[in-house]
This record gives sequence, C-alpha cells and structure tokens, in this order.
Amino acid sequence: MAENETETASGTTNTDGSTSPDGIAPHFWQGSFIHDAEARRRLADLPAAVEAALSSVLETETVLAACDALSTALRDPGHPVRARLAAHLPAGEDPSVLAELGALLGRRELTRKLRRELGGASPGRLNRADPRESVYEAWAPVGMVAHIAPGNAVTVAPLSIVEGLLAGNVNVLRTSGGDTLLTQHLMAELAAMDPGGAVAARIVVLRFPSSRQEWLRLMCAPADAVAVWGGEDAVEGVAAHVPAGCRLVEWGHRISFAYLAGAARSDAGTLDALADDVCLHEQQACSSPQVVYLDTADEGEVFAFAERFAAVLAARPPAVTVPAAGGPDPAAEAETTTTELVARLEEHLGLTKVFAAPDGSWRVMADTRSPLTASPLHRSVWVKPLPRERLIATLRPMRRYLQTAGLAGSVTDIAELSRTVLAAGVTRVTPVGSMLESYAGEPHDGVYALQRYSRRVAVRADPVRFATTACLDDLAGPVVLPPPAGPLVGKEDVREPARKPARVDAELYFRSGGSTGAPALSVFSYDDYDTQMHAAARGLLAAGYDPVGDRTANLFYCGGMYGSFISFFSVLERLGGVQLPLSAGPDHRETARALVEHGADTLFGMPSYLWQLLHAEEEALRAYGGLRKVFYGGEHFTPEQRRTLAARFGIETVRSITYGSTDLGPLGYQCAESSGGVHHLHADLHTMEVVDLAEDRPVAPGETGRLVFTTHARRGQNLGRYLIGDLGREVPGRCPCGRHAPRFELRGRTGDVMRVATHFLNHRRFLALAEEQGSHRGELQIRLDGGGARERLTVRAERSGSTDPVRLREVFLAGYPELRSAVSEGLLDLLVEAVDGVSLDRSPMSGKLLAVVDTRR
Repeated sequence: MAENETETASGTTNTDGSTSPDGIAPHFWQGSFIHDAEARRRLADLPAAVEAALSSVLETETVLAACDALSTALRDPGHPVRARLAAHLPAGEDPSVLAELGALLGRRELTRKLRRELGGASPGRLNRADPRESVYEAWAPVGMVAHIAPGNAVTVAPLSIVEGLLAGNVNVLRTSGGDTLLTQHLMAELAAMDPGGAVAARIVVLRFPSSRQEWLRLMCAPADAVAVWGGEDAVEGVAAHVPAGCRLVEWGHRISFAYLAGAARSDAGTLDALADDVCLHEQQACSSPQVVYLDTADEGEVFAFAERFAAVLAARPPAVTVPAAGGPDPAAEAETTTTELVARLEEHLGLTKVFAAPDGSWRVMADTRSPLTASPLHRSVWVKPLPRERLIATLRPMRRYLQTAGLAGSVTDIAELSRTVLAAGVTRVTPVGSMLESYAGEPHDGVYALQRYSRRVAVRADPVRFATTACLDDLAGPVVLPPPAGPLVGKEDVREPARKPARVDAELYFRSGGSTGAPALSVFSYDDYDTQMHAAARGLLAAGYDPVGDRTANLFYCGGMYGSFISFFSVLERLGGVQLPLSAGPDHRETARALVEHGADTLFGMPSYLWQLLHAEEEALRAYGGLRKVFYGGEHFTPEQRRTLAARFGIETVRSITYGSTDLGPLGYQCAESSGGVHHLHADLHTMEVVDLAEDRPVAPGETGRLVFTTHARRGQNLGRYLIGDLGREVPGRCPCGRHAPRFELRGRTGDVMRVATHFLNHRRFLALAEEQGSHRGELQIRLDGGGARERLTVRAERSGSTDPVRLREVFLAGYPELRSAVSEGLLDLLVEAVDGVSLDRSPMSGKLLAVVDTRR
C-alpha cells in the first residue's frame, strides 16, 4: 500500500478519495486506519508522535464523556455503532459481550473507579494536598503506555486502553496477528465520540504477530510503562524490549481456589454455588477455582466430598461449544487426558480418587496431598485437604501466582480465614459462588491499574505568593470541557424527574430557599456532593479565606432540608478551618455573645441576616472589634453597605462565599481581584453560556442575558443547558489574578424584572438610585398590588437615621424615565415607605430578602 493511504471508520480510502484495492487496513493510528507500510513508517517516528500528543492536557471529563457516549451506544441493541462493532466479534463470541463492555464504560462506573484508585474524579489537577499548606499534588500520566493484549479475552484490550486514557497517557496497543479488528474499531468509535480529537491523539492500535520483533521493539522503545497480559513466556518475550527505567506492568496468569470450612463442606447450597464458579466460563478466568480445599486432615472426608461434588457437576448442563470456535485445542485436550490418567494411576497408591463424566466433559480429582496443583481447566477440579493451621506454609511458596480465594464457612471462619489467605499471598477474597464477579474500581492482582499507569507528583510553592491559589492548573491554562448540547431546560423540566431518582443517585436531599417560587427539590449522590464541596473550598481560598488563621462563625440558616449551613460546614471541614457552627437564629444577643466569647473574626451568612445581626448588636460588636472578614451567599451587599461594614465595624474583607444554587451546586467564586457580582466560573465542573433575554440564542460578547449552565459533575438529574434564573454577562479578558477560568458578572434575577403598567422595571435600578442619589444604606423591597383602578408599586426601604421616603420618591421619578412615564400617564401609583428591617418579607427557608413581592399573582 502507498504511504499516503489511510482508512476511516467507514472504509479504506486514499487521501485522494479513491478506494484502496488491497483490503482492510489492520491498524488504527490516532484517528485513521492505516496499512502495514504506513504503520512501519509511523513507528519509526513514534517518539515524536508521543511528544506531540503529550504537549496538551487530556481532561478526564473528555474521556468520561466519550466513554459514556460509547457506553450508551453499546447498551442499545438497535444502535448503529453496536451493529458495526458486532461484525468484528470473533467467531462464536456472544454479541452480548458488547453490552457488558458498555456497562463497564458508563460514567458512573468509571467515575467510581477514578475515585477508588486515584482519589477523585479529576485526579490530574494540581490541588492542595492539605488546604492549610501551599503544597500541590496530582496524579500525572507516566507518558506513554505500551499494551500487549491477550488473544483470549475480547474486552481486555479496549479496557486496558481506557485505563491508560483515564490516567492521561498516550496508549499504543498490540493485538495478535490472528485477532479480529474489534479493538481497532472500538477505539475508532470511542475517538469519534470526542469531536475535539484529544482522545484520538492518544490511541494507537496495531495488529501484528509476535514474530515481528522489530515492530515490538519500536513500540516499546519510547514507552514509560509496558503492560503485558499473558503467561511467563509472554512476559519474558516482551521484557527483552523494555528499556531501562521503564515500568513493566505484568498482568500474568493467576491461580484461584475455594476453601470450605465447617458445615459448608456438606451444605448443598455451597456445592451448587461452587459448581457455578467452576462452570462459568469453563474455568478460563484467572478467578475460576482450580482447587477446592477442605479445612480438614481427614483423607476419607476428602474422597467423600469429591464424590458429592461430582454428582453436582454431573447434573449441570453441558458446556456450550460453538462449531466455529471448537472446544479445547489439541494441546489442552492432551494436558487434560494426561492429568486424569496420572491421577487414576495414583489411585493404586491410595493417593487419589477420580470421578469423571463418561464423555470427559468434567472431572473431580481427589488428592490427599495439600500443595497447590494447577488444573487443566474445562471443568476439571482438584479436591485437597488443608487444615487452616497449615494454610500459610502450604500456599506461600505459590504466592506469586495466587489470586482469588472463594471462602465458605461461618461468619467467624470467613473473618479469620480472610486474614490467613491474604497473609499467604492471595490478593482477592470472595464468597463461594461469586468468585468471578467484580466491582468497579476493584484492585487487579493486588494493585490499582490506574496507579500503575500514573505518577504521584508534587509542587511546593511560596506560601505567601500562593496563599489564595487552591489549584495550580487555574494559573496554567484554561479547562476545555465537551461543548454543551441539547435544548435549554428550566426548573420545571428537572423537577419531576427529581421526585423519582434512582437510589444510587439520591443519597442527599436538599430544598431550595424558595425566594423566587415554591421550594424545589434537588438530590445528590455523596460522591457528587463531595466533589462540589471541594470545589467550593477551593473557591473560598481564592476569595481570601485563611484556613490557618481565621476563626469562623457559620451563620447560615439551617433546617427544613435547606443546604447552606450543611454545605459550608462541609466546606470548612475540608479546609480544616476553625468553625463555630452557630447557624442563623432570632436571638442576636446570644449570637453576638458567642462571637465575642470564642474570638470569631470571620462570618459566613446571608447579607440580610448579617446586616440585622450587626445592627442589632452594634454596640457589643464594635466594642469587641475583632471582626475582620465577611463571606456572604445568596444575596449581595450593596456598595453602601460594604462601606458601612468597613467604617463602623472594621471589617476589611467582604466577598461572595460562592455563587451557586441548590440544584447545580457551586458555580462561581470570587478572587482577590473580584468585586460586586463578578465571579470566576468553576470551569472544571461547568460550562456557561449567556443567551438572549427573549430568544434562545447567544448574546454578543459582553451583553447581558440569561445565564445557562451545563454541569459535568452530577448524575441522576439532567442538568445540561440549565436556565438558572439569573441574568449576567461575560467579563472579557484574563483576570489580573492570573487565573484562566472565565469570568462573569451577575446582573440580577430574572424575577427582579417586573412587568408593571406596560413597562419593564428592574429592582436593581431602584436599589442603585436609592444608594447613589438617595443616600440609602439599608435593604429595599418592592411590593406590587393590583385590583384597583390602576396598579400600585410600593418601595419599602429599611428605616435608618437618613431614610427620607419623600426624597426617595423624587429620586426614583427623576432617575427612572419608564417609571416616571407610567406614573404621569395615570397607569401606576408609586408609594415609598420606611419600615423596620424585620418587617420586610423574607424566604422562610433561607431568610433571604424577597426583592419583589408580587401580590397580583
């Protein structure tokens, strides 16, 4: 084949568009199918290709999204992707294996694997190992992993590549010359699920026989780790090509056994379960039992058990053989025949007793000698005595080969024997009957695969210069997540599904504060909640929280399934900060006393509550003089209020604790350069769009519109392209703080905009006029009433020494032309009244001020 020929997933083509005459290209290289000549050329330049691919970061979310999309396709019997791949299955392979593979590639399973093996869903980000120290750690890829796949398990090769991708590596995999092209086409379909091409850039799948040693040498030469699946001969053959300093990861053949103690030896249910383990996959899995040990030294009991178990095997349906695949190969048949013949000969010495099917389909070989003996497989089982006190001495010499021990016995037996077999070298213990079952994130042969394909790296930074940097990657470059797709969705679209979530997705229930309508229910898994709390903790560090020096009073509202208090308790727990979990309450005097008594210098809470507390206990708190920081959420302090906090209470830092919602979690955070409603996006969790107020289209850069968020760190609720109900605009340019995370400025709630007397009026406009021209420094609420000859708008201003309702009314009419027009035309009555802050309407759940109270509804 000419070297300019490639093949796409749909067929073999030349670069000029013509069809290649010489058949199917057997190699998949970074997005294209190629023939031998091109593969040979590219192998010579493999180091440069690896370096180019590693020059950019592969986001874990990119891999998860692509795998999840492929998982959905594989689990759908009618999906065209599944139909295309079924054509590449080995002869006799059940097509259901594609659905099994799909189940393993789902987001839930892979995220669980990441958490178990690497500690989190984004293990590659350089986060603080301890929030109180400027030391950053991450799991980094080793670089390039060469995978030498086995020929007897169709799922092993693609899953090995996926593990390499999850660790961020470039992956070059070799399948044997007799394999089908299933792995190549699986990887082509996976790469197609990532339109950005980052996944494709890290995948090479080659098919060549073991006789091509030069290809194997070229493949291993630039590798940082070589993963070998197979027996000792296979490992030795590859090890000769592994360069010095390269990590050799052996996934060799292993041997497993069952161990029965006490009454389990005669229990019919245990024998049935043991037969399940023997017959499933015809003992072809490493976790299949080859030996059954009995906790006894009585040879007669060994022979009696073997006879009972033989009867159980005899009752089992015969193994299903596929004509195209055949049964055991001649070498395996010869081994089976030889093993059985030797065992029968030793019967004359009183050492053994053989029970076998007349047609040779199964055999149970009782042996009075305890040392571990490999079985010839295909329903061939040894039964041996092994008292537990001799277990370690007997098994430890074979510790390099031990894998699974299936245990049966009493609860005490299981606990004691588990410790004993693990000490002997076993890496995995299961109940009898489930030896071949596994779970997401389970260690393989005593190690975590993702850790073998990763390096633990650390960066120690200057504690002063990096005091507010929680993640070094925020300063290094932008996060690139899969682009959002699908229609815009609102609260009503997700409210009904949230009432009937799957159990695994619904471990924590929260209700919203109900400040813009009826409280809405949101459900979380604990894993997702943990991810969000860590994100909020990183944002709080960026805002200037000091987990070493600050003493914090948590004054958010608590109870009624409202999440703020609990969430920020969790945030402070993850930060290791000193916390006074007081919560918001009506007894301001007692709260102030606790602040003074315990030396609090930092307050967490809602602006409206904190404003009330500080003014109600102004004398005591000013005399204390210890308050230095306020971190608020749910509402905003106005510029005038901020000036008051600084001038009258000595508070130096007033920043948003987070921007988020009950349903989406933390969305944005402030840095030391942020003020007002400006926040950075939690770009590792969400993507953000700004769409037009009336139409579902993007606004021009910098224009105000509706904020739309797509979260990539939630399951159980569809929160893609979610209209949160807030208005905002993107802030152009990179922040002076150095972070690459996008910035946006909140411009109010959609509910702050009122349709009154044929005009659209905005609560924020009233508030700005009151502060800037009316010298108002308190809260402000608008009440709308109807039913009379015309509508009535009442501005309720919190009473203070400088509050002048008459002056405020003049300011509103002079500075708001639309309002003045409605009043002058007789369409609207405008009233302004001064009220005590406690009389303003607030959300009963959160205590948040209701900006607009519309009684016309």
